[in-house]
Amino acid sequence: MAKLSNTEIRKLDDAARAGWLYYVAGKTQDEIAKKLNTSRQSAQRMVALSVSQGLIKVRLDHPIAKCMDLAEQIKTRFGLLSCDVVPSDPSEPSSTLGLAQAGAAEIERHLKSPQPKVIAMGTGRVLRACVDELRTQDCQQHKIVAMLGNMALDGSASPYDVVVRMAEHINAKHYPMPLPVLPRTIEEKQQLHSQQNVASNLKLATNADVTFVGVGNLGLNSPLHKGGFVSLDELQELQQQGAVGEMISWVFDKNGKLLDCNVNQRVASTPLKVNSDKQIFAIAAGEEKVLAILGALRSKMISGLITNEYTAERLLSIE
Repeated sequence: MAKLSNTEIRKLDDAARAGWLYYVAGKTQDEIAKKLNTSRQSAQRMVALSVSQGLIKVRLDHPIAKCMDLAEQIKTRFGLLSCDVVPSDPSEPSSTLGLAQAGAAEIERHLKSPQPKVIAMGTGRVLRACVDELRTQDCQQHKIVAMLGNMALDGSASPYDVVVRMAEHINAKHYPMPLPVLPRTIEEKQQLHSQQNVASNLKLATNADVTFVGVGNLGLNSPLHKGGFVSLDELQELQQQGAVGEMISWVFDKNGKLLDCNVNQRVASTPLKVNSDKQIFAIAAGEEKVLAILGALRSKMISGLITNEYTAERLLSIE
């Protein structure tokens, strides 16, 4: 294949951006023209080119140079094994559009393995969106296990549990975690963990071949607070202790250090290992999550990140 000129590369980059805005972000050609500072006719041609060149196949199949460069910088700075940066909508930099498609593509890469794999899953809006993007397929050789329970103290379930839904998509055996996210006491947590089926699932999740988690912030709109898992007083106490984020409800500060706090003493989730020899992917983006993602990267509890270009730029801007 002949090497492309810089002009041709830029042309394909522009076509890929226009295609993403049209097919993923759902923008009109007039909106695309305004965002890319070009005419409507040019925007129309770029969208058409993205299709004719095979750049658009529901997911964006063209590695935009800027996103690739950002991904490489993040890999180098934080010592990751992998990083995938998807384009951002210029008018909505904190949008999570595109994350679901990129996350689904990574999950499917592991599902294609003919060898049996144990795939551990966290919960959350973005992971649920990733699962909804999966193709229906038959993966009976794999096991899907939950990293945590999805029950609040009042017994209500989170709408973002993913294990059962994922198993329906891929026809795989699945292992939910029949636990509250935060038991009332340490003793209650220990009693729950001592149950044979729970202990078996925890062991399965701990030794999973690959893990996918979201990253939550700890503001008023945080999943832990909005989901009814921690009260406002508990949230404010965590913030005073320096908490910036959580993964599968394990709370950490901006340097990625797990806090010695009541939540971490009670959380019933499978612990994440530091410098694990298994692949652990975090999927997250958005301004309100920048510090939380930074803490997750510094924690060394993840080996891969899927985010968007706005978030990547913000992460790289922080010393």
